[in-house]
Amino acid sequence: MWRKAFTLLKRRPYSSSPEIPTLYSFLQPSIFALKTPPSTHSDLPTPPPKTLSPDHVTTLETILHKSLLTHNTDEAWKSFKSLTGSSKSPELLEFETVGSVLGAMNCANTAAPAFALIQCMFKNRFFLPFSVWGSVLVEICRRNGNFGAFLRVFEENCRVALEEKMEVMKPDLAACNAALEGCCFELESVSGAKKVVETMVVLGVRPDECSFGFLAYLYALKGLGEKISELEGLMDGFGFSDRRVFRNNLINGYVKSGKLEFVSETILQGLRECGGECLDLDGETYCRVVRGFLDNGNVKELATLIIEAQKLESSTVAVDRSIGYGVVNACVGIGLSDKAHSILDEMNAQGGTLGLGVYVPILKAYSKEHRTAEATQLVMDISNSGLKLDTETYDTLIEASISSQDFQSAFSLFRDMREARTPDLKGSYLTMMTGLMENHRPELMAAFLDEVVEDPRIEVGTHDWNSIIHAFCKAGRLEDARRTFRRMVFLQYKPNDQTYLSLISGYVSVEKYFCVLMLWHEVKRNISVDGEKGLKFDHNMVDAFLYALVKGGFFDAVMQVVEKSQEMKIFVDKWRYKQAFMETHKKLKVSKLRKRSFRKMEALVAFKNWAGLNA
Repeated sequence: MWRKAFTLLKRRPYSSSPEIPTLYSFLQPSIFALKTPPSTHSDLPTPPPKTLSPDHVTTLETILHKSLLTHNTDEAWKSFKSLTGSSKSPELLEFETVGSVLGAMNCANTAAPAFALIQCMFKNRFFLPFSVWGSVLVEICRRNGNFGAFLRVFEENCRVALEEKMEVMKPDLAACNAALEGCCFELESVSGAKKVVETMVVLGVRPDECSFGFLAYLYALKGLGEKISELEGLMDGFGFSDRRVFRNNLINGYVKSGKLEFVSETILQGLRECGGECLDLDGETYCRVVRGFLDNGNVKELATLIIEAQKLESSTVAVDRSIGYGVVNACVGIGLSDKAHSILDEMNAQGGTLGLGVYVPILKAYSKEHRTAEATQLVMDISNSGLKLDTETYDTLIEASISSQDFQSAFSLFRDMREARTPDLKGSYLTMMTGLMENHRPELMAAFLDEVVEDPRIEVGTHDWNSIIHAFCKAGRLEDARRTFRRMVFLQYKPNDQTYLSLISGYVSVEKYFCVLMLWHEVKRNISVDGEKGLKFDHNMVDAFLYALVKGGFFDAVMQVVEKSQEMKIFVDKWRYKQAFMETHKKLKVSKLRKRSFRKMEALVAFKNWAGLNA
């Protein structure tokens, strides 16, 4: 019987005959009974139109064109009305012209002139194809919530399409759905919706999932359970297996009617029907559900819904697609983070198992609101319950903690991340190091590095130690920098040119030139000759050592650096060191040094000869 019904439906041609079979009567005759729309049209005498001269017509068309280009809808409307009022002849206006006028009205969001224009065309029997104006009116009425006016035009258009047997006047599915939506959501009229459906049947417009969704909302709102069951049967008959739109609208209808027990039952029944897979309820539906429950003080019932849903949900359902996530995320989204936490407390009170989905939205909210201490405590609760957060969530929370300068929480989160055996720690490690450096906390960087240096999941390199040493030197904390340097060497991380440049810069800033001399003794033993093994010795290193050693008066070491630079063919600008000598040792005499140390005297003479100071 079902197959025969659909075969007849597919073969039935478009006709205006009163004996047209009702689409739904094949499936559920009790839902919609066809009523042939009465013919109300009558040709009444109208006064003869005022004739315009060709020149006048041309002028009006020019004004109309310019008005449309400048979005002057008032002037465009006047010109258009003058043109249409001058004749009933369809040849006077092209469809494109009318479409342009309607487009301008749509841009200007002027609903009244648009509806008046269409009604004027009906009155003058100027039957414009529905495709020219239908979608424009639908868009305008959606923007203004003026479905009542659209319904009147829609009904008149359908009457003309049937009586005049004009296929071009037949509305499309989008227009029919717009009319149905207006009846269901704005007017909340069962009889109005029924009338639209009957019109769709007569015109042969096949419904889609949205059509059934609008009716589901209305029937849920009105408490028409039998009608809802009939709709589900019809959807099966039409081959609509995807119930997402239908279910979302059904739930919204129940929420608005205050029948919250039906909301829970619809969600749970949906999970049973789809084998525990994701229901894909949209965000707006979740927000309405949450408001519906919380406005009535039903936190307990909402917690129960999540617990029961978790029992039915498949283990393969992604965290952010679970019912618990949807509900809690909606709480957070409408600014009720504390209510979301109340739901967690209620679930615990009921002895329910809390899935990860109910935690994640709250964590994200705490992160966004920089409530990092509360977020960290919640992470501890999650870990204690045996659940594991993903790397991205940890990284987001660590970044929020550091930006709030809550370093204790950041350390706790990273420690929890390590204990949870998270395989990828690199991103969070870099976030920690970068954040601490940007906040000028080298002591915390050193403590953090000491804690994680032996973790095989983290690739600690010389550059990490360099960052800490550089930060200490920049802050003038040279003892801490030296201690970090020793720790680095002890753990067998090889210092490089950047390590020494940072230390030299720090020592020079506080005029500790002897420390630079000690560094040179270490560096010269490790300089790479072939450029492959050992320490890189380039122009920057030469310059840093020469300047510091000249300022410190260690000319023997200065000449060692010069000799090494010449050996490695590194260019040296002598002028800079001449100046350094004149600033610091202008009054230094060779004769005085001869009495103290012959070697020092030789080094000074060698330097002056090299720098060209003896001239």
